[in-house]
Amino acid sequence: MEAHASHVVTAALVAGLIAGYGIAVPVGAVATYLVSLTARTSLRTGVCAALGVATADGLYALVATLGGSALAAALRPVLGPLRWASALVLAILAVRGAVIAVRHHRDHRLATTARSTPSPPSPARAYLALLGITVLNPTTVIYFAALVLGTRATDAVPPLEQGVFVLAAFAASASWQVLLAGGGALLGRVLTGQRGRLVTALVSSGVILVLAVRMPV
Repeated sequence: MEAHASHVVTAALVAGLIAGYGIAVPVGAVATYLVSLTARTSLRTGVCAALGVATADGLYALVATLGGSALAAALRPVLGPLRWASALVLAILAVRGAVIAVRHHRDHRLATTARSTPSPPSPARAYLALLGITVLNPTTVIYFAALVLGTRATDAVPPLEQGVFVLAAFAASASWQVLLAGGGALLGRVLTGQRGRLVTALVSSGVILVLAVRMPV
């Protein structure tokens, strides 16, 4: 009996890790924004933002294990509006990032009188912002629901197995997002010049905008 319980927990752990990496590894608009945010702020801010993304993935994994197909079916009627809302938020972030980058570059070149520039987001704000952006993506919960429904038996899944699955999915997502944040911090240290920061900010904003425009399709 003990060996069987250990096998079940191990299976849930592996399934959660695979599910977490499966949804986290594809680099989309949110991941691109995470890298660019870390590059222009700090590793601490980037890690907090990364944990915001992972928290959303973990919450969706929990909701999927508890709600299953009923929740996925309930979201389908509003899938379109939610995608449009997510795309709009990302588009606003892209435009705002480009405008701020150009403004900072222009202010530096003209050496104008000291003027207050928008302060970078605090780690707490970065966490909440990325949590909110990721939560707007309903594809995540449908992804987790499909995985859970495809692997669960007809009997109810024990709470321990559910908990292990959710924690493993969160850990997998967190490890990948923190890796992306580390890449953003490295990018920020390498490209310290004003021109480099402008170019990377504009490229990042362009990528985010393209992905945001394609999201509702």
